[in-house]
Amino acid sequence: MINAAPRSATLNRRRLLGVATVTVAAIQFGQSANTARAATLLPGVSDLGPLRQIDAGSLSVGYADLGPAGGTPVILLHGWPYDIQAFAEVAPRLASAGHRVIVPYLRGYGSTVFRSPDAVRNGQQAALAFDLIALMDALKIRRAILGGFDWGARTADIVAALWPDRCLGLIAVSGYLIGSQQANATPLPPKAELAWWYQFYFATERGRIGYETNRHAFNKLIWQMASPQWHFDARIYERSAKSFDNPDHVAIVIHNYRWRLGLVEGETHYEAAEAALAATPPIAVPTITMEGDANGAPHPEPRGYRARFTGPYEHRLIGGGVGHNLPQEVPAAFADAVLAIADMA
Repeated sequence: MINAAPRSATLNRRRLLGVATVTVAAIQFGQSANTARAATLLPGVSDLGPLRQIDAGSLSVGYADLGPAGGTPVILLHGWPYDIQAFAEVAPRLASAGHRVIVPYLRGYGSTVFRSPDAVRNGQQAALAFDLIALMDALKIRRAILGGFDWGARTADIVAALWPDRCLGLIAVSGYLIGSQQANATPLPPKAELAWWYQFYFATERGRIGYETNRHAFNKLIWQMASPQWHFDARIYERSAKSFDNPDHVAIVIHNYRWRLGLVEGETHYEAAEAALAATPPIAVPTITMEGDANGAPHPEPRGYRARFTGPYEHRLIGGGVGHNLPQEVPAAFADAVLAIADMA
């Protein structure tokens, strides 16, 4: 277990009613300029209801909070290039079942911003896991059911592996996604390497500039490739695309993929956690892994990660042309898995 999770003082704001209101509140309570600036990134009211903002570790985190305050907490984590709207139909189902459901924007998305302009815009895997622990501390949530896909599943995996006392249970699309720079140094077969084309694009300065310039069109292409049978409309995509306008989005995404290839360094205070992750630690909490039958994004085969889960475990293959964004494509199936874990926890 890694015992280095940050704790910080928090201010759980009430509903954000506008840029001016939040700015005045920030001045009144002595908050940072970046925390106040987060309000300018909020779309106001999402399909998840009014959004909130809280200081947690190095971030001011934007999040949705649904359901009864005393309900068993469930934290749902999105991936790249998606956002909290991936859980727009999942969260209300869980809230109606009596759970308190927290859906945060990851660093570099939506209204989540760094509290210090000097903070490193770091996208390495351990940083996002520490973000989650800091958010739980800020919200005074000791233990929660964690669920996610893509970056969100990886983050939930890491917390379940390194801080099992903080995780009641786990729902992870595509299973065990914990990696390391050492493991990523091994070349894959050509077909598998082809699936990671965007990672190699991001490794170049041309790719960074291209993503900065074309991020909305780029991410729409990723949606289409990752979920080739999901026929989302313009409204669905544009609702999430606003989250990519975050001022740190490009830096976080580029650092994430370059760090995986060992092209950039992480931060030294995450070294112990990364060393533990490089040993592929087992996950012993109750877990359901899920996969869509038409996932067009790179993902491991379930038989390859089964042994990493040593506690109560179930794998669910969801048919019907389901792609990478499983919670948004089949929200009932994802919500059912969360409720099943709640019964096991």
